[in-house]
Amino acid sequence: MTVSAPNSAPLISAVVIGRNEGARLLACLASLQPQIHRLIYVDSGSSDGSTKAAQALGVEVVALDMSLPFTAARARNAGLDRLQGEQGFVQLVDGDCEVDANWIPQAAAFLQQHPEVAVVCGRRRERFAEASIYNQ
Repeated sequence: MTVSAPNSAPLISAVVIGRNEGARLLACLASLQPQIHRLIYVDSGSSDGSTKAAQALGVEVVALDMSLPFTAARARNAGLDRLQGEQGFVQLVDGDCEVDANWIPQAAAFLQQHPEVAVVCGRRRERFAEASIYNQ
């Protein structure tokens, strides 16, 4: 990916990956749409209507070939392949996550101010940590 000139606003795309995320996927996509130039959802064999729901929102959908072994990296790479040759930055997101409205502009500004930096990472927090069996 090439990056915009430091004084211009960069184009920002997002690659979301998931499988059977349901309402979580819709919340994820809704959190990104107002901030993103191009939004790609890579689906890993959902049977819950995730692909149709994403398409109904105008999101570009990539369906992975599930005859090949699945990895999250393979899904992200399939989304990144769709962005080949585009300028700007890419936000990678799992379909069960929402992106804070302040994150994209802050991350983009930091990357523009620090051209020697290739990656910025945010902080993940569970919204309903007490409801997770993993946190009990």
